[in-house]
Amino acid sequence: MDTRPNLHSLSADATAQAAANALAAELQKALETSDADLYDSSLAADVVWGTPFGALVIGHDQLNAIHHRLMQQPKPAAPASRFDVVAAISPAPGVVVTQIRRAALDPGGFSEVALYVLVERDGRWWVAAAQNTPIDESQGLRTR
Repeated sequence: MDTRPNLHSLSADATAQAAANALAAELQKALETSDADLYDSSLAADVVWGTPFGALVIGHDQLNAIHHRLMQQPKPAAPASRFDVVAAISPAPGVVVTQIRRAALDPGGFSEVALYVLVERDGRWWVAAAQNTPIDESQGLRTR
């Protein structure tokens, strides 16, 4: 039987957490100001994005156009929310995998979690891939 490796690098915990915290803060500010360009400012040109509806969007330009459309609607794309880093690990140098929760501040609003893969290039962290999923609180899951 093969021994399954641990990929998480304990020595990279602070780096992973800092990269995840920076992304969460960027998303928070962008949602508060309905700024699609800021919301997508850390996306790599060839980002791979899985939507909560099962669609796959590839590329910053395509996703940014969608986010512009959503953020320009009269009704906000998402309710007032708080972004929290749930977990952040570094399975390889220059790679961070993080889950960030967007918790609606209004009990009636919808919340979601997203899994992000960040890759460092020339001192900057870029989102290479993400998948977001609504939180179904009727299943006993809490947003905190």
